[in-house]
This record gives sequence, structure tokens and C-alpha cells, in this order.
Amino acid sequence: MMAFMWNLLLALIWVVLTGDLSGINLFAGLIVGYLVLGLMQRQVPMLRGYTSRLPRLIRFIFFFFKELIVANLKVAFDIVTPIWHMKPGVIAMPLEARTEMEITMVANLISLTPGTLSLDVSDDRRVLFIHAMFLDDEQAVRDSLKEMERRVLEILR
Repeated sequence: MMAFMWNLLLALIWVVLTGDLSGINLFAGLIVGYLVLGLMQRQVPMLRGYTSRLPRLIRFIFFFFKELIVANLKVAFDIVTPIWHMKPGVIAMPLEARTEMEITMVANLISLTPGTLSLDVSDDRRVLFIHAMFLDDEQAVRDSLKEMERRVLEILR
């Protein structure tokens, strides 16, 4: 997170030095800052791994959009067909996420996906309770949610 703040600071310095306060120039400053931090990450331990996060973030965005589209189609199919295919239920998913930010990100992304809703986190913050509309195969749902958690943690850590 600190490396991102440095990247943002470098981008703002870029904007001030060029004198052009536009979105494109700010984006160019972010790219220049990213490249500078990429060159510096071997010498500054705090920056290690920063440049590898961007490709992971891009992969996660495509993964999440795919999951979002598939979940929307599944819910839409259930709505337009006369027979209800849903089998709702609540599952407990053990968490690999440990910090408040990691747990919040995982829970919110699960809730953003149609057909699933994060209900609560256990007191010891090791289990997330999730309501799923389509609980035909509990293990498959849990595996899908664990894959999302793994990808979120890959970005945050």
C-alpha cells in the first residue's frame, strides 16, 4: 500500500512539473511513477513485489467480470424459467484472510456477485458465513469462493 502511495505522489509531482492537470497526464504520471518504482524496488525493500501486483490485478479484474457475468446469467435464467432451480442455504467458509482490510475485500466481492451474500464473520475472524442461492453442490460453491479469496489475497499481499 505504501508503494502505491509513492506511485501516486510521483504522479502528482509529474502533473505539477508538466503543468497539465488532465486525466491523461495524471495517468501518464502513474505510468512513469510505476516504472521508476519498478527500477527502485531492488534497492528499497518496502517496494519489493510492487510491479508484480499490476498484472495480478488485471487478471483479477477479468476473472471477477467473468464470475459476475456467469452469476448474472444463472440468476437471470432462474428468473425467466417457470421452474425455480435455486436451492438457497448458508455455508461457513474458512478464511485465509487475516486483516480487517482483507476480510472486508473478500466479503464485499462475494456480496457483489449475484447469488451470494456475505452474512457475518465469526468472532475469531476465521470463518465467513455466506448465503448462496444455488447450493446444489456445497463444495463447488465453497471452492469457487475460495478461488476468489485466493485471488484477492494475491493482490493485497
